Amino acid sequence: MKLRQNAKHFAYRKALETPGIRSVAKSGLVRLHTKIFLGKADPAHAEKRKDRLDGLFDATMDSYLRALQEGFSEAEAREITHIQANFDFYNHGWTEMMEIPVDELEAHYERYGDFFERWDVTIDDPLGQFEPPAGLPEAPSTPEKLDEPEHPHAEGGFADDVYVESEDGDLVVGGQDEPDDVDVSKAVGVGDSDDD
Repeated sequence: MKLRQNAKHFAYRKALETPGIRSVAKSGLVRLHTKIFLGKADPAHAEKRKDRLDGLFDATMDSYLRALQEGFSEAEAREITHIQANFDFYNHGWTEMMEIPVDELEAHYERYGDFFERWDVTIDDPLGQFEPPAGLPEAPSTPEKLDEPEHPHAEGGFADDVYVESEDGDLVVGGQDEPDDVDVSKAVGVGDSDDD
């Protein structure tokens, strides 16, 4: 998968790892991700997906933190969460929201197989142990889209490693190193920032 990575992503990480501002940052990131992916959704179905997306992204923030605690880089931890979200999109037939082509789902799963198996995450059960006790809100599926999937936001050929595009447009395999001067106030929900 190809992700963007800039100083804000490191600010998001630091905010999520900091007691006292974690809940504010998490809430801001959930809102941000829901807004981004509703923008990719079929407009006829977008509003019905909002509550599920809120719950999904809230849960993936926990898997992001766990991946960081287990030693994954910021880009790898974030990619894990995006993969989980794409599994859920696939399961619901929300192919227009996918960032990974359908035929690369298995390859992405296998790259993080040890992590996913440890936490009972599968393509069919995208959250595994990260799923909230009450589950996620239900949302209507569009399984017919799986017959001939169209995913205009998916970019194939990036299943073998984590790829990040820097602010300068450079493609970096493995991600960038964390800058020395991370400003946590740049994290969405913490300062005035409201974008990704």
